[in-house]
Amino acid sequence: MKCMKRVLAGALCLCLWTPLGGAAAPIEEGQPMELTSPSAILAEAATGTVIFEKNADERREVASITKLMTALLTFEALERGDATLDSQVTVSPNAAAMKGSQALLDANAIYRLEDLLRTTIMASANDSAVALAEFLCGSEGAFVSRMNARAAELGMTNTAYVNCTGYPQEGQYTTARDVMRLACEVAKHPDYHKYASVWIDKLTHPGGRVTDLTNTNRLVRFYQGCDGFKTGSTDAAKYCLCATAEKNGMRLIAIVLGTPRSQTRFDEARAMMDYGFANYQRTVIARKGDLLGESLPVRGGSADRVELKLGSGLSMLLRNGQQSELRLELSLPEYVAAPIAEGDVLGTVSVLLGERVIARLNCVAAGDVPRPGFIEGLYRIMNNWR
Repeated sequence: MKCMKRVLAGALCLCLWTPLGGAAAPIEEGQPMELTSPSAILAEAATGTVIFEKNADERREVASITKLMTALLTFEALERGDATLDSQVTVSPNAAAMKGSQALLDANAIYRLEDLLRTTIMASANDSAVALAEFLCGSEGAFVSRMNARAAELGMTNTAYVNCTGYPQEGQYTTARDVMRLACEVAKHPDYHKYASVWIDKLTHPGGRVTDLTNTNRLVRFYQGCDGFKTGSTDAAKYCLCATAEKNGMRLIAIVLGTPRSQTRFDEARAMMDYGFANYQRTVIARKGDLLGESLPVRGGSADRVELKLGSGLSMLLRNGQQSELRLELSLPEYVAAPIAEGDVLGTVSVLLGERVIARLNCVAAGDVPRPGFIEGLYRIMNNWR
């Protein structure tokens, strides 16, 4: 059976892009700007497409950026119904005694889970993070086991967690690339950004005492569109930042690790996102279910032809001006045989950027075409004899 190829004109529209051959290399080689941070990466959140990177697979400590995983597991527990924002959490003496950044929780006092979650995210509170871990899994150790399991599920192959806070402890490490993968997953939870975008807040303790809270990520206040993620700093990790902002329907993630000065991490993350927003845009190419305006001949069916639609969608990151280089090429057989069910794969649509195939989408039947019933079949036979 021969295969026909046709070039499709016009625009289609939305889904996530999985590049041919799995994980793609960065769009750009090297760094388009000077970065003093030892490790960095700039990516688009929805597709995970990396624009550029620097030593992105170098294992490093990242301090409180570790709490991104703590927050993710909490949101996922909420989605499963394992807990609610109103769940009552008793803070253990162990949690209340955590060093480093704190919400100054009272030992043996009862707090709403939401208060512990927002102080973990916004104020990087170690005591709140441990209280969440103990509540959700019974102990911090059990929670850390779940953190490592979830990291493996997300493809974070260069990450090992030892605690849920990022407080210095031997054996704990990750990479800029793995933090990016984690951040892309956290970005799927809009409530994260609701908490992470708050600049100043308060925590009222059960006894009436009030703790003032200030966001550790100053870009939330000073960079338009920034609504997360996390800072981190220790002597070993130095100054780290995983920042995100959304503009014109595109969310970028900028990660800088190991900078020697606190302000440097903010300056370089800002410059990275400025570059990304100025030079790239997320382009919607195809939408699942869009009709292609094409049909195929059907043999032995109750209809002579079957309409075609896209079985999946596609959106991707393109440099400004590249949209004009996009085209779609349809590959189909000469005919198909009944019966055909809606959604059956009947061909492919190749997406080309210039002369390079960058993705392939399934072309599927837009409706059912069964074999004809007895009476219909007999009628057709009689017509063919005339």
